[in-house]
Amino acid sequence: MSNQRDYYEVLGVGRDASSAEVKKAYRAKAIKFHPDKNPDDPSAAEKFREATEAYEVLKDPQRKAQYDQFGHADPSQGFGGFGGGAGGIDLNDALESFLRNFGMGGGMGDMFGGSGGSGGGGGGPQRGRNLQLRITVSLAEAAKGARKTVKINKQVACGECHGSGARPGSQPVTCPQCRGQGRVRQVRQSLLGQMVTEGICPQCQGKGSTVQDPCHSCNGTGTVRGEEQLEIKVPAGVSSGNYMELQGKGDAGANGAPAGHLRVVFEVEDDGLFTRHGDDLLIDVPLSPIDLMLGTKVEVPTLEGKVALKIPAGTQSHKVFRMRRKGMPHVNRPGSGDQLVRVLAWTPDKLEKPLKQKLEAVREDLARKVPAPGRHLYD
Repeated sequence: MSNQRDYYEVLGVGRDASSAEVKKAYRAKAIKFHPDKNPDDPSAAEKFREATEAYEVLKDPQRKAQYDQFGHADPSQGFGGFGGGAGGIDLNDALESFLRNFGMGGGMGDMFGGSGGSGGGGGGPQRGRNLQLRITVSLAEAAKGARKTVKINKQVACGECHGSGARPGSQPVTCPQCRGQGRVRQVRQSLLGQMVTEGICPQCQGKGSTVQDPCHSCNGTGTVRGEEQLEIKVPAGVSSGNYMELQGKGDAGANGAPAGHLRVVFEVEDDGLFTRHGDDLLIDVPLSPIDLMLGTKVEVPTLEGKVALKIPAGTQSHKVFRMRRKGMPHVNRPGSGDQLVRVLAWTPDKLEKPLKQKLEAVREDLARKVPAPGRHLYD
């Protein structure tokens, strides 16, 4: 189970809050807890990160709907179909998101009334690109969970220079402008007083070092095109469109920077027996009119094998029976959906003469019992 706080609670809004109300609440929280305003309070940075993570989910209608239905994902696998990867976003992601959401390419000075700057603490070495992979699974695999082995073509660390970008035998040198920090600090005046902002070092682009003698295999980037084999754990109960985020499994970052993330999107194949409705499964069972009239017992296929189902006498065609907890397992919470069994009257195309004569006699008896046409016949 996840120990993350409820996103609505984090932002202090109700579940029926409009997108404008969500954005307003996030803006207030982000300004209040921004690390630049609270340099001596480590808890403020976590509250800022938490508020940004909540906003990233609730501002997106699809992710918000999934979160409203399923809540937080299973952090053990980074199952992020409902709002992010394992452990959510980090502080650098949160700072970049804050700038992006409010159009502040100039940094914190724009937000607080200053001028310019290069960001409010985000940046650093540029992480590798995020990637996306689609995996198709059968309904049985989605029901039980499965493991899939896949191969991904992506940028990997150069084997010649081991990702440094420098020719073997040489080393990157410390950037003289930022002295290896990858960031430069600026002091600016704002409506709130003196604000200290940080930005990516323009000389080394946040790496903290520069390559004087580049590797010939990767041209100094530290990455080359390669392949990686991964084993993907398919959580039980997944639906088409659910996804998980695997941190650090995207493209390798240049010159030793962190790798990007890999989003694994699941597609569940249509099944020949069952039709899925959320976590419930529907199956149609044809029966002869005699069975419906007299009642019978049938063996019904389920995900766990055949189960006997009693059909009472006088059952009408299209009657639906519910088999509790025989459907798909719920994701991120105990229990399962139900299996719905719809019985349908089936009649043969042709009848042998002796059987037809018997049915003719039966029809005469039944004709006296058939109700007159009208609305709501089976209510």
